[in-house]
Amino acid sequence: MTDSLAPAADTITMYGADWCRDCRRTEALLNDLGVEWTKIDVEASAEAAAQAQAISGRMNIPVVVFADGSHLVEPSDDAVRAKLGK
Repeated sequence: MTDSLAPAADTITMYGADWCRDCRRTEALLNDLGVEWTKIDVEASAEAAAQAQAISGRMNIPVVVFADGSHLVEPSDDAVRAKLGK
């Protein structure tokens, strides 16, 4: 996991915040599944928060963007597993 501002084209990118319980749950799941992913902290940058909102059309986090360009907002563990085929 890295922490940058731009989504990574070849990995999963998660827009989230450390205080967000759903973000921490999704982070743990991605780590448990052993997938490559990048975290973008929406608390650290207004630009990152605006980017997440532009992608999802909502203010909710986490916003998980997949390598194919699709995204999920506040996904359940089952939704993330289904998307990844795991």
